[in-house]
Amino acid sequence: MAEPISYRKIIHIDMDAFYASVEQLDNPELNGKPLAVGGNETRGVVSAASYEARKFGVRSAMSGVQAKRNCPDLIFVPPRFERYKEISKKIRTIFHEYTDLVEPLSLDEAYLDVTQNKKGNPSASLIAKEIRNRIFEEVGITASAGISVNKFVAKVASDYNKPNGQKTVNPEEVESFLENLEIKKFYGIGKVTKDRMYHLGIFTGKDLKSKPKEFLEEHFSKSGLHFYNIVRGIHNSEVKPNRITKSVAAEHTFNENLTSEIFMIEKLERIASELENRLKKYTISGKTVTLKIKYSDFTTQTRSKTLPYFISDKGLLLETAKELLFQERMKESVRLLGISLNNLNTEIKKAVVVQLRFDF
Repeated sequence: MAEPISYRKIIHIDMDAFYASVEQLDNPELNGKPLAVGGNETRGVVSAASYEARKFGVRSAMSGVQAKRNCPDLIFVPPRFERYKEISKKIRTIFHEYTDLVEPLSLDEAYLDVTQNKKGNPSASLIAKEIRNRIFEEVGITASAGISVNKFVAKVASDYNKPNGQKTVNPEEVESFLENLEIKKFYGIGKVTKDRMYHLGIFTGKDLKSKPKEFLEEHFSKSGLHFYNIVRGIHNSEVKPNRITKSVAAEHTFNENLTSEIFMIEKLERIASELENRLKKYTISGKTVTLKIKYSDFTTQTRSKTLPYFISDKGLLLETAKELLFQERMKESVRLLGISLNNLNTEIKKAVVVQLRFDF
């Protein structure tokens, strides 16, 4: 008699409109109202939107001007990242009461492997429900969850019954679930890839599954094999509590667009200082410096340089960033600058939460 197949039990927890929910938690007068965290009606970018605002098409990364145009009654509030971190820490404490295999993706979402859990509960679905109830009772905001045999399917499933819901995809349901899914809902397939797939006649998981591996590799290079596997429910990545940091960054969005390189250098000096503090806090250094430039027309450009040695010093970061700044002329005025460091020293094992910095 064949041994039964053993599957992992993975939960993906995703907080519902996290930043906006925290603001509504702390200020009940905002409950039920269209709310945007970050930006304002004249400039800036929305960091998060409440579900009341999303009904009007307000989304994260949208300009404040467009958001206000979509929703004239939109209320803007500045982000309070320290408060979001505080709430996130409380939520993660709840996670760790069930398993030590917790992999945070950001302040508001994480994977949990509950195959073997501290509660001895064989049902991942019941564990997810219990965790969501505890988050609501102990923290005061709602969360959604996806439960399945691997991280990819759990991540996709967590978006299925949002907000304040959950979706379980059992082992025998995985392939049919993915086949019936619109390709734009596959985690990791962004707008550019989606448009390329549409052009190739791929609109659903079933369409994707019908394409041979060679076809996908021809059109999507290394990602082709990944697409071939995930649509068949093959995704073997483990939940990693201590993900190795691949990049550390700091960036600023400005109140007024910058047109002079002199003013940009002043801003880059502050950004380099912040980045140095983060690097030293976690004893991280790296070789590749990348300068990020977002223009007033919202297009983004990156320029990189790899050094022959590891650095973490503000002076070297700034010197390299200035070199990249003057590498070519600016095409528009600049609304955001950022410096990131990757190609990091391989001994680093600590995960770093990189927090965006906004000026308002």
